[in-house]
Amino acid sequence: MLSGNKAFIYALITGVIVVITAMIILIVTMGQEKEKDVVAPGITISPVGDEEKQLTTKNSGIKVELPGTDWATHGGDLYNRRYSPLEAITTETIKDLKPTWITSLGSGLDFKFSGEGTPLVVDGVMFITTGENDVLALDAVTGEHIWEWRPEVTDKLDTVCCGWNNRGVAVGEGKVFATLLDARLVALDQQTGEVLWETEVANWQEGYTITNAPLYYNGKVYTGVAGGEYGIRGRMMAYDSDNGREVWRFNTIPGPGEEGYDQGSWPYEENDSWLTGGAPVWQTPAVDPKLGYIYFAAGNTAPDLDGSDREGDNLFANSVLALDAETGEYKWHFQEVHHDIWDMDPSNPVILYDVEMDGKMRKGIAQAGKTGWVYFLDRTDGTPLVGIEEKAVPQDERQKTAATQPYPVGDSFVPQEITEEDVKNDLGPTFEGKVGKLFDPFWEEPLTIKPGPAGGANWPPSAYNPDTEYYYVLASDQYFAFERSEGEFEEGSMYIGSIIAPIMGAPSRGTVTAIDVKTNKIAWQHVWDSPAYSGVLTTKGNLVFVGHNDGRLIAYNAKTGEQVWEYMLDAGANAPAITYEIDGVQYVSILAGGNSLAGTKHGDKLYTFALNGELKPVSTEDKSEEEDDSNEESNDTASADTEAGLTLYGNSCLSCHGNQGTGGHNGPDLQVSKVTSDKNAVIEQIKTGGAAMPAFETMLTEEEIQSIAEYVTTVISPLGK
Repeated sequence: MLSGNKAFIYALITGVIVVITAMIILIVTMGQEKEKDVVAPGITISPVGDEEKQLTTKNSGIKVELPGTDWATHGGDLYNRRYSPLEAITTETIKDLKPTWITSLGSGLDFKFSGEGTPLVVDGVMFITTGENDVLALDAVTGEHIWEWRPEVTDKLDTVCCGWNNRGVAVGEGKVFATLLDARLVALDQQTGEVLWETEVANWQEGYTITNAPLYYNGKVYTGVAGGEYGIRGRMMAYDSDNGREVWRFNTIPGPGEEGYDQGSWPYEENDSWLTGGAPVWQTPAVDPKLGYIYFAAGNTAPDLDGSDREGDNLFANSVLALDAETGEYKWHFQEVHHDIWDMDPSNPVILYDVEMDGKMRKGIAQAGKTGWVYFLDRTDGTPLVGIEEKAVPQDERQKTAATQPYPVGDSFVPQEITEEDVKNDLGPTFEGKVGKLFDPFWEEPLTIKPGPAGGANWPPSAYNPDTEYYYVLASDQYFAFERSEGEFEEGSMYIGSIIAPIMGAPSRGTVTAIDVKTNKIAWQHVWDSPAYSGVLTTKGNLVFVGHNDGRLIAYNAKTGEQVWEYMLDAGANAPAITYEIDGVQYVSILAGGNSLAGTKHGDKLYTFALNGELKPVSTEDKSEEEDDSNEESNDTASADTEAGLTLYGNSCLSCHGNQGTGGHNGPDLQVSKVTSDKNAVIEQIKTGGAAMPAFETMLTEEEIQSIAEYVTTVISPLGK
C-alpha cells in the first residue's frame, strides 16, 4: 500500500504520462492531416473544417466598409478594391470636373525619387507621403498644410532595387503609421505628427528595405520587407499598434520546422540557398475579417534569374498566401511561377471580392502577375475560381527549370510571345538575337522574351468594381534580353545572377485592361505607346481613373472603356488617384511626382478636383525652394570630374543600371556596353534616351551631363579602368 506522499507522486507521474501521450497522438494526427493538404501543383489547402463553424470562431466583429466619405486604407477598404460608392462624379457630370486646389509638398524632386504614394483621408485630413519618405498632413478641403514629418533617411542607403519611393501610410487609434525605405516602422500622433514610437524592422545594410504602405487592422500594424534583388529572406510581420512590439512573423521561405519545409522546394540538404532566396513582400496586404485571414503576395526568388543553385519550386516565392491575421499561422498558398528564373514575381497588391458564379456567391481573391495573367482564386482555400491548368514548359537542366507552370484559363492582358511580325516591326532588320516566349529558359546566349521583368503588372495597384464585375489592371509590354552571368552572394550587394537589358530602339507599350472576373476574358482594353504605370481608381459613377506617364489624369467609362475626360498635370502621373466626400462635395486627388523607372518628369504637387472646381493654388513655404537654390548653386560650380559624376549617377542612373554600372533592375550592364568607352556617345545617350531610358536633356544641366559622362567613361567603362 502506498503512503500519501507516494500516492500523490504516482498520480502526478501518471497524469503527466497521459498528457504527453495525448499530445503525441495529436501531433501525429495533425501530421497525417497535413500530408493530405497538397491538392495539386501550386495549390495547398489547410484543413479548415466546416465554413460556418470557422466564421463563428474567426469573426472579429469588424465589417469591411466601402470608403464612402473617407479613404482610410491604402486600398480604399480592407479588401484592397480601390472602389468608391460615391456617384456625384459620373460619366455625365465629369465634364465639369476641375481642379479645386493644388499644393506643393516640397519633397521628392530629385530624379532618384518616385512619387507613388496613395493619399489617405480621415476626418477631413489628408495624409500623403513622397518618394523622399516625408509624411504630410493637409486639410482635405483646402490643401493647407497642417503638419509635416521629414525623417532622416541616410543618403548612404544603397540597397534600393528600383528607385526611392514610399507608397503611403496607415491610420488607426489616433496614430499615423509610416514605413520607411530604410526598413523602419514609425508611429506618429495623428493630430501633431509627433513621433510616438519607432521600430527597426530589419537592417538595410543587409539588403532589407520596405516599399509597401503598412496596413492597420484590429490593433496591429502589418508590413513586409522588400529586397529580393539583394538576397534577403522575405517575411510578413504584425506589430502591436500601441508600442511597435513584434507580435508575429511569417518567413516567406520556410526553414526547419516551418510550414512548407518538407515539400522539397529548396535544396536544403545540398546548400543554404534558401537563406538568401528572396521572396520579398512588395505591397500592402488585404484582410477578410469574417475568415480571419490576411492575404498578400511574396515576390521573386534570389538570385532572380539564375536557378542553377536552388533546385525545386522555391516556396513561397512567387506565391499568394493566406495567414491567420491574429497569429500568423499558415492557411494556404498558390504559387504562380514555379522556380522563377525570369523575375516574374507578383508585385501587384491582392484584391478580395465577392461574386455570384453558377448561382452561388463565391469569395474571390485576385492577383495580377508580371506574367500577364490575373490569377482568380477562392480565398477560403486557394483553389482556382475560373480555372488554372498545369502545363509542360521547355526545359534546361542547367537552370533546374520546373517541369510545368500554371496557365490560367482566359486571356492575358499583355503579349507573352515574340512573333516574326514583332521582330520585323519592332526590333528591326539589324536585330540578330534569339527570341522566345513566356517560360522559355535561357543560359549564356542572350534570349529576348516578353513580358520582361518590368512587364506585365508591376506595383501599380489594380481595382475591382462590383457594379461592372470587372477587374482593372495596368501593365507594361516591353522587350527584354536575358543572359546568365556568374555571381556570388555578398551581403548588402545586388544578387541577380544574370544580365537583363531592354532592347534599345524597341518600343515600350502599356495596356489598360478590364477583365471579367467570372471568365478571365478581356472586356475592353487600351494600348498605350508607353508603359501604364500609375494605379487604378474605380467608382459607382461608372468611372475608371488612371494616370499617364505624360502627366495626364484620364477617366474611362468603366463598362465600355470609352475615354470621357482628361486633365494634364505638371509632372508624371505615376501614383493612384483616390476619391472622398466632405460636406456633400466629392473630390478626386492624385500625386504628380514622376517616377525614376518610368523616366517621367518629376514634380512635388498634389492635385485635387471637384465638380465646378475653382483653382486655388496653396502657397506654402517648403524646402523645394531651398533645394532649387542649392541646385542652381551646385550647377554653377559643378565640374566634369568623377566625384561629381558619381553623385549625379547615383541620383539619376543607379536604380536602372546598378552600382558601378552593373546589376541594375531595368537598364543594360554598362561595364560590358560598347557605348561607354565613347564619351560623346554617352553624352548623346544621356540626352536623348531611348527604349526604356528617359531623355535627360531637359532634366539635367549640360555640366551635370558632362559629369555623368566623365564618370561612366573613366570609372565604369572597361576601357577606362
